[in-house]
Amino acid sequence: MKRIIAVALLFFLGFSPFRGNSQEAFQKGEWLKFRIHYGLFTASFATLEVDETVLDGRPVYHIEGIGKSTAPLSWFFKVDDNYQTFIDKKDGKPYRFIRKIDEGGHTKNLEVYFDHRENRALVHDKKHNSSNTYSTKENVHDMLSAFYYIRNEINSDNLRPGEEMNLNLFIDDENMDFKLKFLGREVIKTKFGKVATLKFRPLVMAGRVFKEKESLTFWVSDDKNKIPVKIEADLAVGSLDADLDAYKGLRNPFNIIMN
Repeated sequence: MKRIIAVALLFFLGFSPFRGNSQEAFQKGEWLKFRIHYGLFTASFATLEVDETVLDGRPVYHIEGIGKSTAPLSWFFKVDDNYQTFIDKKDGKPYRFIRKIDEGGHTKNLEVYFDHRENRALVHDKKHNSSNTYSTKENVHDMLSAFYYIRNEINSDNLRPGEEMNLNLFIDDENMDFKLKFLGREVIKTKFGKVATLKFRPLVMAGRVFKEKESLTFWVSDDKNKIPVKIEADLAVGSLDADLDAYKGLRNPFNIIMN
């Protein structure tokens, strides 16, 4: 389940036309928690946390995403995932990405090092003790850096329903092109109250996980934070919902509509 929520989060990225060149949507200390439902059950929780550090002499944001399954799901399908990215504090480009997952016995332990000048990625597979270098596209992102990049780049004033946006991603050992469609604005109910949101639908590949090409929808807050508030996915078997469950350390006010 955590893998699905991670895939959902990466789709927040496709806004290359709206370049803001500022880091105003988040800050050190931001922490987001999501409750993930599969049918009537709480399947897992996922958290995202922002910190600061220095990597190879450069000041960077260190962002960590953690997902763990809860009972009763963990009794027969244990999820224990850890994602980390180290991004430039000025332009949001990723320098290093870590993906360490255990999903029902399916494991990965990867570290990716990005060379943006040469458009290359060095992938160190710790599970199989191997390293390979791959060519990447311009302005490439990993699945976690993309989420934070777009939060700074999106300009909600310029968005119009039906607009489509594209993004370059590098995941594991593969370059991927994603397309994202803006559906419009919507006020939704959350545990915190009513929230004005921007609604999006990525065009996903139908197959083993998702039910059809357009089976994933998500909502982000229509304020300066642009945090994900809700995600819905129709899967090959059943459906999945994810909701913002807790937060702290936001850089900007979280706009709650009070009746």
